Amino acid sequence: MSRLITNWKFTYALAFGLLIAMIALRFADPLPLQIMRNKTFDIFQRIEPRQMPTDQIVPVRIIDIDDESLEALGQWPWPRTLIAEIVRTLVDDYGVAVVAFDIVFAEPDRLSPGIYAGRLHDELSPELYEQLSELPSNDDVLAATMAGRPVVLGQATIPRGDPPETDDLPRKAGIAVRNITPYDLPPISAPLLDFANIERNLPELEATASGIGFFSFFPDSDNIVRRVPLLLNVDGNIYPALSIEALRVALGRPSIMIEQDAWGPTSVKLTADFALPTDSTGHGWVHYAPYTRDRYVSVVDVLDHTAPPQMLAGHVVILGTSAAGLQDIRATPLEDALPGVEVHAQLLENLLTQTTLNRPNFSLWLDYIVIIAAGLMLALMVPFGGALWSLVGVSVVVAGVTGGSWYLFKDKQQLVAFAYPVICIIALYMFFTFMNYMREEQQKKQVRGAFAQYLSPAMVEQLAKDPDRLQLGGEMRTMTLFFSDIRGFTTISEQFRGNPVGLVSLINRFLTPMTGIILDHKGTIDKYMGDCIMAFWNAPMEDDDQIVNSLEAGITMIEEVDRLNDELEKECEEEGRPFFPIKVGVGINTGEVFVGNMGSDQRFDYSVIGDDVNLAARLEGQSKTYGVVIVIGDQTKQGADDFATLELDLIKVKGKKTAVRIFTLVGRADVRDSKVFQKLAPLHQTMLDTYRAQEWDKAVALSTECRAMMPQLDGLYEAFCERVQEFRDNPPGPDWDGAYTATTK
Repeated sequence: MSRLITNWKFTYALAFGLLIAMIALRFADPLPLQIMRNKTFDIFQRIEPRQMPTDQIVPVRIIDIDDESLEALGQWPWPRTLIAEIVRTLVDDYGVAVVAFDIVFAEPDRLSPGIYAGRLHDELSPELYEQLSELPSNDDVLAATMAGRPVVLGQATIPRGDPPETDDLPRKAGIAVRNITPYDLPPISAPLLDFANIERNLPELEATASGIGFFSFFPDSDNIVRRVPLLLNVDGNIYPALSIEALRVALGRPSIMIEQDAWGPTSVKLTADFALPTDSTGHGWVHYAPYTRDRYVSVVDVLDHTAPPQMLAGHVVILGTSAAGLQDIRATPLEDALPGVEVHAQLLENLLTQTTLNRPNFSLWLDYIVIIAAGLMLALMVPFGGALWSLVGVSVVVAGVTGGSWYLFKDKQQLVAFAYPVICIIALYMFFTFMNYMREEQQKKQVRGAFAQYLSPAMVEQLAKDPDRLQLGGEMRTMTLFFSDIRGFTTISEQFRGNPVGLVSLINRFLTPMTGIILDHKGTIDKYMGDCIMAFWNAPMEDDDQIVNSLEAGITMIEEVDRLNDELEKECEEEGRPFFPIKVGVGINTGEVFVGNMGSDQRFDYSVIGDDVNLAARLEGQSKTYGVVIVIGDQTKQGADDFATLELDLIKVKGKKTAVRIFTLVGRADVRDSKVFQKLAPLHQTMLDTYRAQEWDKAVALSTECRAMMPQLDGLYEAFCERVQEFRDNPPGPDWDGAYTATTK
């Protein structure tokens, strides 16, 4: 699993699956998604509702059957003769352009003279009964009043029941369909709301009406009316909404043009100037203005002629009710309770002021494009752009999508929701960020696991925080190499013959503090080889003070060995065992080597290889030859100005044909600055010069003098005296360059 997390192919495969799931969810468009989108549109409308137009611009009024009218004219339903009087007054006296009814007259008026006489047949004289029966019905009076006047009747939808008989539903408007695509499309009725039948008006009223339209509309799942069906399908036939039909009659148009594309209807047109965009199901979105009583004119004021003529002349008027008792109250994005008739009035205002809202059919594809484009951008930005730039980029995209959606609403009156694409963008950003975080955590875990045994905890954490500082493939780098080994370990181990646990315990007592010293001085443990330690500096973490740190580690190790020997000596005295002190040799060399992961795919180590690594190992071996503890290479000496060092020799170590200059580390700066060392250093160099000049007697004399000044270097000067004796017996010859060829590693 860890390999999968760090594999970007796996991450991109998951991201692709997530992207497909997001697109599939948008295509399915479940109810929560619809609610979220609708709430977004509500917020837009509340932030900037449509402005209420002036009376001179928008001739739309609601003739209100309000509580005052009910109190003055009696309870509903009113006699059709009263309705006829309202129609006559509005058209003839006030000169309205059209009267539309947000009411259906489905049953005969119970107050018609004939019906009334039938109910009172036994109580009326035959003459009076006959006279009443011969009078025209109230419905006939209304039909006669409607004849020749611009009146549009309303109809209600019936969701279930028997379909209408052939040609049973009259339709005043001609319906034309225009395909705006070059493809053959299915019938326009396919995506529309489908109803079994329509609750129609009385036939005599329908016969004289100028138009007939349905006034039914349906709130969304949260009971808010945001859109109104402008067209609906009944038994394969298309019928227009009341608002569309009212405007058609007002304009004197014989038909309605429906435009459609591959997704369904796109608009309903009456003229080039009067077109209402629809969504793919034939709904028109209402662009609401705040509620105001200025739209309403009471029926009582119309009949009393107290309504100002300029409020009605040339207007489209809708007869409806705001009376709470008649239960035609709706919720809209701007209002919790609004008379249902106002929805039709505001939709007409949208048409007449060209402030209609449009939910374009291509908005689904626009969502797809935004989601896919954002996914591709995030796939490139988050993994490779860094946390800050990724956050900035995502913020810009989210702000751009949100701002674009607001711009389309405010300036173009188009409803393009930003909520779901924004959620997808944020979800993708969180996914990539999480995977990036997991990948980095896995890398840190791998780094910690790989280097916890070789580096100090502080260095491991630094490397884990910045794994890029580790080039796992390997690289050439100037490094300082360190080897240490216990001298005479065979003799020591013989004490523990038959007690291997004791020997392992001793080794651990030695290696544990030595390891701590190396790690404390920013070194990296390469490996343990029995009693030998291999370490290096300047990898994987860069160390500008690699030489100083390595030399300090070497001196501190010698000091720790002295302390450990004191402990072991006391233990041997207490146990009656012979004490063999631990003596170590250290080789330190600096040079350019190759460092990185080496091994096989199954098992590898972070290690170093190179000629200077081998030289460091040889220098450790030569510490025994020269009788010193720490031997350092020439390049290491160049960085050891703060330490006391002495040149040892020019030596050709095993495996090398070229002589190298080697030195011994005597101590820190306090030793370097001491009077003894200040006197010893030039004397020691003179000894080497006379030795290389084959002035053997003088070299021996100087060695003796140097030995007296610094007894801890007794082994070094003893080795030179022995070598002088060897050269006396076997002279190196006049062309000798002063280099010594080592015979041991």
